[in-house]
Amino acid sequence: MALSHDAPLDRTTSPSSAAQPEPSAPAKLVIGLVAGQFGAYLAVLTPVMVTLALRVAQIVPEADRGTALGQVLSVGALLAMLGNPVFGALSDRTTSRYGRRRPWLIGGMVAGSAGLLVVALGSDVPTLMAGWALAQLGINASLAALTATIPDLIPAHQQARVSGLVGSTVSLSMIGGSALAQLFSGSMALAFLVPGAIGIALVGYLAAVMKDRPARAGAFEPYSVREFLRSFWVSPRKHPDFAWNFAGRFLVFTGASCVTSYQVYFLMDRLGYSDSEVTGKVLVGTLAMVASTVVGSLLGGLLSDRSGRRKPYVLGSSMVMAVSLALIASAQTFGMYVVALVVFGLGEGLYLSVDMALAAAVLPNPEESAKDMGVLNIGNALPQSLVPVLAPSLLAIGGGGNYGALFLFGAIAAVLGALAVQFVRSVK
Repeated sequence: MALSHDAPLDRTTSPSSAAQPEPSAPAKLVIGLVAGQFGAYLAVLTPVMVTLALRVAQIVPEADRGTALGQVLSVGALLAMLGNPVFGALSDRTTSRYGRRRPWLIGGMVAGSAGLLVVALGSDVPTLMAGWALAQLGINASLAALTATIPDLIPAHQQARVSGLVGSTVSLSMIGGSALAQLFSGSMALAFLVPGAIGIALVGYLAAVMKDRPARAGAFEPYSVREFLRSFWVSPRKHPDFAWNFAGRFLVFTGASCVTSYQVYFLMDRLGYSDSEVTGKVLVGTLAMVASTVVGSLLGGLLSDRSGRRKPYVLGSSMVMAVSLALIASAQTFGMYVVALVVFGLGEGLYLSVDMALAAAVLPNPEESAKDMGVLNIGNALPQSLVPVLAPSLLAIGGGGNYGALFLFGAIAAVLGALAVQFVRSVK
């Protein structure tokens, strides 16, 4: 069966049709994927990077702000970790006439923005926890559906390049978030709500241009407690390549979370910047990092698709990230810190472009792409919960403020992640 340029990629075609060259995805779909991913990450990463730390600092004494921030981030990340595969499984099963992805794309962003409103208006830590939990659940429902569109709709020969474009939006959203935090530094409410509104608009554009289909009738068992529990599990014995990719992703994102979660306090505590100065410094550092991330994403995706190889690029990018974390650990000036972020961005860009294509290649079941991508995304979300729990102990080594120990821990994790991916057998 020939596929039109706008048709969803059917992974159940016959051998004869599978032999036909797959047409490339239409430009409007690729633009929609990039826009949607940028919008969703703008909404969720702006608080992670800047505004949530500043909000906590407004309502918690200085001595307690690190612990309070860790509590808020941990609860939100834990719920994101649990919600992503569940929402992915529900998306796979959705029989709505609007398709199986669209309802979760739009509904998730609306719910997430409501959570950001609660965070913006909350006046104590429990309220911030509740709002951030809702924000993480909602936005991760949207991301679960969004990430599944790559294996759903993008042909294999194009996946690394599209993944590179989509992967670069993570860092571009950091620039956008830092700029918005700076622009609305006088209004904490707007600093939370504007990213959420932009996210709704851009994800809405993706929902409008994509071709979506309802779940196939009879493809799934009724959703039950057993199916709920299965949402979090892919057998490592039956699917070892999936398991190794999960392990590598978890370890690499553990290293990355050391940077994204604690850079505000690093700049304030080690380099001595005030609350009013730190948003500008975060913006400068993020601009430098994103420039190198975009280069790494585009270059990595292009070279990987041309060579047909994934693992060497994952190995090299993870090692570059480890080196950058070691550089951050030793940074004593803002200039050194920015150089380290440039190196980090290059490694992260290479990693994001190739790892998504590798992940699409090791999915166990094409009918459950959102659920299985959700399980993989636990590897992204779990470090966001664990790092804030571990960070206070690492920072306390030697009397407190030991950011060197925190970032060296992240570097070791990234190296181990690079090694784990080399055990994947079905991908070169």
